[in-house]
Amino acid sequence: MSTVCGADCGSCGMSAGCRGCAETDGRPFGEECLVWRCYRDGGKAAFLAYQDRLIREFNALELPDLPPVTQLFPLCGSYINMEYTLPNGQRFKLLRDGEIYLGCQVERPGSERCYGLAANGEHLVVCEYGCGGADPQLVLYKRRQGSSV
Repeated sequence: MSTVCGADCGSCGMSAGCRGCAETDGRPFGEECLVWRCYRDGGKAAFLAYQDRLIREFNALELPDLPPVTQLFPLCGSYINMEYTLPNGQRFKLLRDGEIYLGCQVERPGSERCYGLAANGEHLVVCEYGCGGADPQLVLYKRRQGSSV
C-alpha cells in the first residue's frame, strides 16, 4: 500500500480496512482524505499550513481545562466516531466513518476525562469522554469560517 503523505501504513491499526490513498485517489476508507487533498494541492507545506490553521482554531475556542493544542493527527472517522445520547434518549453519531479527520485526544488536568478533537474542511468537533470513550458528551460542533482546504 502506498501513501501520498508518507504515513507508515504498516503500523496503523486500521490498515486491514484501508485500501490505500494512492490506489484510491485519496479515498482510502471511501471518502476523500483531507490530508491527501492538501498534499495533492500543495505538498507537505500545504498540509502543515492547514494543520497549523486548525490548531489555531482549536486554541481560539478557549474551552475550560483545554491545554494548548500543539499537534493533530490523521484519524479515520470510524475510529473516533462516538455515539452521543440526546435528552430524549435517541442516540446519534456526528462524524462520517469513511472520512479522515485531523484530531487528537487531550487529557483534562485534574480529571479522569479527556477532550477529543476532530476537524475536517467544514467543522470543528470537541467532545468529552471517560476512560475508553465511556459516556461521551458533545461539547462543541462548529461550522468553520472560510474552511476550504
